[in-house]
Amino acid sequence: MWHDIWVATALLLILEGILPFLNPHGLRQMLVKMAEMDDRSLRVGGLVSMIIGLILLYLVN
Repeated sequence: MWHDIWVATALLLILEGILPFLNPHGLRQMLVKMAEMDDRSLRVGGLVSMIIGLILLYLVN
């Protein structure tokens, strides 16, 4: 189980690092736009992201 958690963490770090590596300027612009969004919009975006992740995890396993 711990091995799977470490693998998942490593994959998360790899995926999180792709955008700043490939397009740092675009990432900066996206973060500025996100800072201007209201809390409700960010929560909805987070919820949608979690649901898509759960569905993908279910389909893969």
